[in-house]
Amino acid sequence: MKRIMTLLLCLVLSLSLNSVVFAEKPDTQPGTPDNGNLNTSGFLSYDELVKALKQIEKNSQGRIEVEAAGTSNRGRTIHKATVGTGEKVVLITSQIHGNEPTGTQALVNLLQFLGSSNSPEAQKVRDEITLVAVPQMNPDAAEKERRGNDMTWDEVVQDFPQLAEVQPAWNYYTRTLQGHDYTQNPGFDVNRDYHPNLDYVPRAEDFPGSSSEPGWYITPESRIIRDIYKSLQNEYGQVDVYVDLHHQAPYYYVEGSDDLVTMSLSGKFVQDPSSPGSDYAEYADRYNFDFSRQLNVAAYQALRQGNSIFKNITLYPQDIDLPGTALGSFALNGSGAVLFEVRGQTQSMGQKMKGQLIKTVERGLHGILQSVASGEVYEIDPEAYDQIPQTDR
Repeated sequence: MKRIMTLLLCLVLSLSLNSVVFAEKPDTQPGTPDNGNLNTSGFLSYDELVKALKQIEKNSQGRIEVEAAGTSNRGRTIHKATVGTGEKVVLITSQIHGNEPTGTQALVNLLQFLGSSNSPEAQKVRDEITLVAVPQMNPDAAEKERRGNDMTWDEVVQDFPQLAEVQPAWNYYTRTLQGHDYTQNPGFDVNRDYHPNLDYVPRAEDFPGSSSEPGWYITPESRIIRDIYKSLQNEYGQVDVYVDLHHQAPYYYVEGSDDLVTMSLSGKFVQDPSSPGSDYAEYADRYNFDFSRQLNVAAYQALRQGNSIFKNITLYPQDIDLPGTALGSFALNGSGAVLFEVRGQTQSMGQKMKGQLIKTVERGLHGILQSVASGEVYEIDPEAYDQIPQTDR
């Protein structure tokens, strides 16, 4: 009853503020906020982000390099920021879905700290880690405050003529979704456009595909992140850690309680490639689920050591198999992988909740970087991952 009353109160308040009623779907997947639109007012716009990154680079006295990694489908520059000179490589991306902006601000804050701080913590990270951050990898979607990018199927066929006669990809949005009308400006869920084979070229026989199958690298946004990943592999041998920052539904609960989830973590995005009959057996020697579990525990422990605002951290549901996500693809390629899914930022949560969510992401990221830099992450018992409280969907 308490849970029902809490949910009803949130719904009523949300309705009064923005005439939005949230309805849950039964098949939530990582990075899929299923409770309507997210309010991005007060978060960094594309232009504000560009200015912030330039200022951070200027103030860093050479510690941070900001570069153009490529351009979105509508010609906006996608920026990457690099800090540190260590042999351990960490790649962090945010806002692959344009209406999920909390991680972008958290990444900017993290870069500002690592670029300007002379603290022992910052210096240790810079000495041991090469951090590459892409704070807003889908700027077209961010400008429209929606999930999907801004790209038509005809544009895909222009780039890949071999797809002229096939049915469009399953993740192509042409309808109203989460309150956004894609009928006039279609787009793709970029986080279903990855393939474990980093050299994959789209083939007609692989379309339209499905959520349980790999993507195709048909969007420029996914290709840019893929190319960053490959360039780091070529330079350093491997990408040790990949972290992707997302939002999820605001009305998930900690299993067995009436407490709303603040953030969920996960290190599992595909089924074990060493299991009998796996479609990805060729990646079994690279896949390192234990390391992904250790990284997630490092984030969880850092949040548990914080003050009272860092609470209700859960493990995202583990019954998923999504090789078309960046996390699934890069995990199969040997990276320790971490998903951050903060509670949905809606009008009913206010500025206080916005600040809490940003700080939660920051604290979790600091926990990962500190543990990797110090080497403590390798001493964590991977089985502790299974002790993280579960999310009740």
